[in-house]
Amino acid sequence: MISALRAPLRRAAVQASRSVRASAQPAARQYSTAPAAKSNAGLWIGLGAAVAAGGGYYLYSKDLTPAEAGKEAATAGKTGVAIAKNYAGFKPTKEDYQKVYNRIAEIMEVDGYDDNSYGPVLVRLAWHSSGTYDKETNTGGSNYATMRFAPESLHAANNGLNVARAVLQKVHDEFPWISYGDLWTLGGVAAIQEMGGPKVPWRPGRIDGFDKDVTPDGRLPDATKAQDHLRHIFYRMGFNDQEIVALSGAHALGRCHPDRSGFEGPWTFSPTSVTNEYFKLLLDEKWVWRKWNGPAQYQDKKTGTLMMLPSDFALVQDKKFKEWVVKYAKDEELFFNDFSKVIVKLFELGVPEKQWATEPWIMDSA
Repeated sequence: MISALRAPLRRAAVQASRSVRASAQPAARQYSTAPAAKSNAGLWIGLGAAVAAGGGYYLYSKDLTPAEAGKEAATAGKTGVAIAKNYAGFKPTKEDYQKVYNRIAEIMEVDGYDDNSYGPVLVRLAWHSSGTYDKETNTGGSNYATMRFAPESLHAANNGLNVARAVLQKVHDEFPWISYGDLWTLGGVAAIQEMGGPKVPWRPGRIDGFDKDVTPDGRLPDATKAQDHLRHIFYRMGFNDQEIVALSGAHALGRCHPDRSGFEGPWTFSPTSVTNEYFKLLLDEKWVWRKWNGPAQYQDKKTGTLMMLPSDFALVQDKKFKEWVVKYAKDEELFFNDFSKVIVKLFELGVPEKQWATEPWIMDSA
């Protein structure tokens, strides 16, 4: 009953958040195609065990002999499940990925978790699994889904993402042919679109690696630091100042937790809606240091219920960053356009061009 009431509330909240600051409740979903029936994972695992074992890769474009497939499995890290499905004639289409998208949207809403939605933490998982890319060494990024392994799964910046990984593991159990890298980034796309954000082009092709591919700690932004640190982290990935600010707009979503990052509170009054409110609040509110026993963070003087991190406030302290904060605060359409472009770039970091199975798709919103 409660779930059935959420859809009209969400639609109203998304609209309201663009004109007034109000809290938003998540919505129940309907789907552009019917949710997929549960896959017979046991059958595919049994077939796959007779062919190869590995780490989660689907061969999209090659028709191989069994001997060739065995060699590919050993060198490219494909799972026996994926190879078995290839021989059974299964090659996933956009419709198959749409079913995965729909399933993610279906389980995104939940009573009792942050603001009744897994959406923000799914975006964070996609972001953090992609944001480890280093252009100089061409390592990291979304290609290998290395957050499945320690020590990367235990890095402080990834605290709490076990929640998102567990949520999407249920989807993977239902659709075992999808790689974790594709699943996690598709989860981010679904969350952004379902929370009222822009359309985000997406395509499959990521492969799943092994624990040897885990990236070192320190590649993700440190919330305690300022503009020099932000540029060091994001320039390493290949982003410019405008893109840094656009990506920071993801902080319209979610909240911080003392038992994860040490910080506490939401950035906006509508933490399950993608809007340009983050930029408006940075400029319009009076921000003061919070007096508490936790790490240094800002709180809004008016209500004391919102927070900003030192890395957030750096965006208005730096002249070049602030230019884009002002532009995005004034023009949500501009922000949406730029955010869509830069999130696509982020989610594709580290993936060789030859791996892409198709040109980017626009997935239908549920």
